[in-house]
Amino acid sequence: MNILEQLKERSNSCCELCKNTKELQSYEVPPIETTSAENVILICASCSNEISLPSKNSHHWHCLNDSMWSTVPAVQITAWRILKELSNESWAQDLFDMLYLDEELLTWAQSAELLPNEVNDANTMPTKDSNGAILEAGDNVTIIKDLNVKGANFTAKRGTAVRNISLTSNPEQIEGRVNGTRIVLLTCFLKKLN
Repeated sequence: MNILEQLKERSNSCCELCKNTKELQSYEVPPIETTSAENVILICASCSNEISLPSKNSHHWHCLNDSMWSTVPAVQITAWRILKELSNESWAQDLFDMLYLDEELLTWAQSAELLPNEVNDANTMPTKDSNGAILEAGDNVTIIKDLNVKGANFTAKRGTAVRNISLTSNPEQIEGRVNGTRIVLLTCFLKKLN
């Protein structure tokens, strides 16, 4: 029996994180020395798309309320890592505080603090607003100074809210929609909204 068949049998052909039954695939929980059913979980396409950046759609992860109690260590580790990434959300912090991992599992969970699809680069600087608050994809910000938008023939007015921002490869810039137009904004002219 191959690993995928083992995972389907173990999970009753359901995503081990959200219980979805469609588009199932295996997901290796790092670090991986040898691939076996012990360090692989079965997840759906939705979880696979969200797992590299949990904060992008944090509402999806309310399913961890149930799956974090799984008896499968790899599922517990994945839940721990996602909840830790979402710890700025009160519901996720509450779940994270309840989730107990024994010493061996905690060591495994902490051995890959970043989720596997994220870039683990010590030189990558966080994106910060004008006050030094760290910005993440999906955050809402407000513009603190009137800005002339080149090529768009309008001024982004002070106090304009920019919702659901996207990060760029440059930590001094974000992308957002202002007056219906998607533009790049310098973070030094932005303030994070709570």
